[in-house]
Amino acid sequence: MSLWLVTTGFTMIVLVGLAIDLGGQVHTQQRAHAVAAQAARVAGQQLQPGPAIRGEGTTASPAQAVKAARTYLTASGLTGTVQIRAGKTITVDTRDVYATKFLGIIGITSMTVTGHAQARITRSVEGVEQ
Repeated sequence: MSLWLVTTGFTMIVLVGLAIDLGGQVHTQQRAHAVAAQAARVAGQQLQPGPAIRGEGTTASPAQAVKAARTYLTASGLTGTVQIRAGKTITVDTRDVYATKFLGIIGITSMTVTGHAQARITRSVEGVEQ
């Protein structure tokens, strides 16, 4: 009876730990995705002023956009990469680590999560993309 109780108790702790830690991992992954989306948005607001003012179109200022996105990532406490393609599409990938609360009992002390987001710079007139 005693061995069964110990085995069952340990199994229950592992199952509860699995539920708590997998929930924590999902929450951390959602945060990584949200931070990537906001960093891409911030980068997309860094436009080259000359062409935008003259009405010639909107293009990201690459150096300012990358700097703005990296600053946002740093302020959020995450690491990641920022890419700009054709001056119109900003891609941000983030990486974070969730430190487990219970799964350390079975040797799993952390789980790596990633986030990915893209922002596309568009110009619209009266709600119609130009």
